[in-house]
Amino acid sequence: LDFGSGPSPVLATILERDYGFDMDIYDLFFAPNKVFSGKKYHLITSTEVFEHLGDPLEYFKLLAGCLEDDGLLSIMTLFHPLDDQEFLDWYYMRDMSHISFYTSDTMKVISGIAGLDLVFTDNRRYTSFRLKR
Repeated sequence: LDFGSGPSPVLATILERDYGFDMDIYDLFFAPNKVFSGKKYHLITSTEVFEHLGDPLEYFKLLAGCLEDDGLLSIMTLFHPLDDQEFLDWYYMRDMSHISFYTSDTMKVISGIAGLDLVFTDNRRYTSFRLKR
């Protein structure tokens, strides 16, 4: 599942073409049919989406419920600077549609609440999760 695929689901296309995944796409504006309802996935991606969500925990729980037991949830969103002045000057924060900001610690806390284990982070923008075992 490419969750928040946008107007042109590039990642889903690459995963299908180059890696043999059979991808579903969902986007609130461009592909609003909730194709994920009642389905389980081995891979869920969400690229530059979670910074736009007002209640990200709700979506973590939703996507956790869509994972197969061995499934992987991979999220990309730029982590915010820890320094207050850097945060205030940060370009990412100046986009009015960006309303939720994260660090790897934030991702770890949220994932624990959502029933996920954080299995990878680059401490900058990428995080991957699996269901808690």
